[in-house]
Amino acid sequence: MRFSRITGIAAIGFAATIVGANLIMVPAGLPLTGAPIDEVNAFYAANGGIVGLASAFTPAVWMLATLFGAGAVAVLWPPERERGEAWSLVGFAGLLMQNLTFTGIIATRLALARTAPDGTAALWALHDGFFTLNGTFLAIALVGLSVAGLRTGFIRPWHGTLGFLAAALQFTSATLAHLVMRSEGPLGLIGLAGWLLWVVWIAVYGIALVRAQNSLISKTPMSSAEVP
Repeated sequence: MRFSRITGIAAIGFAATIVGANLIMVPAGLPLTGAPIDEVNAFYAANGGIVGLASAFTPAVWMLATLFGAGAVAVLWPPERERGEAWSLVGFAGLLMQNLTFTGIIATRLALARTAPDGTAALWALHDGFFTLNGTFLAIALVGLSVAGLRTGFIRPWHGTLGFLAAALQFTSATLAHLVMRSEGPLGLIGLAGWLLWVVWIAVYGIALVRAQNSLISKTPMSSAEVP
């Protein structure tokens, strides 16, 4: 099986796994960013097993995200092309940084489950900080790989636009982190909308990688004037 197909399957698997983990946590009452510590402790005290089950998926998620990034760079930066390569590396860097940041999110969730019902407000605030600021790195990944994909003609314009919109929402949420973390409210929906678009974007990118040829991108590259 060619590398691009493997990494495309990894991207689709990444999207499916993060959605699956949230389908385990959210119906159980996962507290939203800014929730009071009493609510947080009640959730983690009652659902430690669920938190552990969802957390068990994350090592695979990080591996799948890394494979996807490597596959995207490999396809977007073959030896015979010069355009788009730097942007693909920017996107790959964003994926690696979001893996690192999400390690902090999962670590604090496991700590809250381990210490519930006596988890501290500081630990929960640290979780919320990691969670909200992670939008920065998702935005970097979205912009880098969207620009690279458009410049090489690998992805369609609507797919690139979807990536830019998701990036804008994620970056806005990260910029407003202080306000998002203060209490539950509508500002949290900005990051949620960006996350949903991110899941669709990466799944579609995975499909493109599955269909890609080993060394050639058959679509016509866009001119540098069409993409910044």
